[in-house]
Amino acid sequence: MDIIKELPEIFEEFAEQKKQSFLLVKECKDRHIPVIGAYCSYFPRELATAMGAVPIGLCSSSEETVKIAETVLPKNVCPLIKSSYGFAISDRCPYFHFSDLVVGETTCDGKKKMYEMMAEFKDVFIMELPNIQSDKGLRLWREEIIRLKDYLEDKFQVVITDEDVKLAIRQENRRREALKRLYEVMKLEPVPVMGMDLLNVLYGSKYRLDKDAVVEELNLLTDRILKEYEKNPKKEKRPRILVTGCPIGGDTQKLVKAIEDNGGVVVAFENCTGAKVLDKLVDEEDPDIYGAIARKYFYIGCAIMTPNDKRIELLGRMIDEFQVDGVVEMILSGCHSVHMESISVRNFVSEEKHIPYTDVVTDYSSGDLGQLNTRMSAFIEMLETH
Repeated sequence: MDIIKELPEIFEEFAEQKKQSFLLVKECKDRHIPVIGAYCSYFPRELATAMGAVPIGLCSSSEETVKIAETVLPKNVCPLIKSSYGFAISDRCPYFHFSDLVVGETTCDGKKKMYEMMAEFKDVFIMELPNIQSDKGLRLWREEIIRLKDYLEDKFQVVITDEDVKLAIRQENRRREALKRLYEVMKLEPVPVMGMDLLNVLYGSKYRLDKDAVVEELNLLTDRILKEYEKNPKKEKRPRILVTGCPIGGDTQKLVKAIEDNGGVVVAFENCTGAKVLDKLVDEEDPDIYGAIARKYFYIGCAIMTPNDKRIELLGRMIDEFQVDGVVEMILSGCHSVHMESISVRNFVSEEKHIPYTDVVTDYSSGDLGQLNTRMSAFIEMLETH
């Protein structure tokens, strides 16, 4: 990373990374490097990395393909599923186009059926994800990870050795550590950067394909932020917001913009884009490498799990560590798991942490921008007098 660049320029580069990496993925294909696409945080990236493939997130957070999907899917399906499937059937996502394989998982019912339909025109491997975080469930998930490894070896005619997996674990852990170090700068008061800038880096970093280079870039960026903050720490104080709920990115960034345009600042993202998947590392000392990978992913606190104690534990820790004044939960319309779980989240935030909570049910359209601004303005005004 060129450290002479101004911070806004660096943030913008990360924001544009998804578009810029399209050509890089094509170059990988031209060099016969396998590309493995996924939609979910439960995808064990280490296996793709271990076999020398490029793991990539697939397009799933844009309004532009929702209408296309609605020619096939029910309109009351959640927008993430409609956007994902719309990109797939219209061939508008280069990452999907160039993927040799899509790895899915049995999270919500809608996605399971989407993967069935995708399998009619794309090679799809579906992992069975238990929805109860028990010892029995963990054993099954470990078996599923090994089943994926065996499938990759057979499909791509490769051998994935234990040493390959151990190296991949170290690489992915260093990436997580760099991202975690970056988002933890938001523990400072006042904050050194805006939440939208942080989100652009968290989201865009998924599309930095050079694993070693992205770790260096992230650490340099964090160093730069801290150095500039130390020189000029006098920043405007704003109500500190934690955003939780459905995945944030693409067209759902409108919520972050509404919060920050109306005087707040998003200091933490508990969503899949943020701490939910970065908080824990794979245990590099565990001799059972597949068990270690299984534990890291299986205990992600997603709303599809029941009960979902891991999410509540993480939320509580983040509220304290990031000095959160209020919590905003983003719920995608039709996402029944998150919507139902918002009841327990609201109760925990309000009754145990004693801070204000509000939820927003939305989709990928821009039709509710006025309402979002009105609601976030009122919420932030309430925080300022709380």
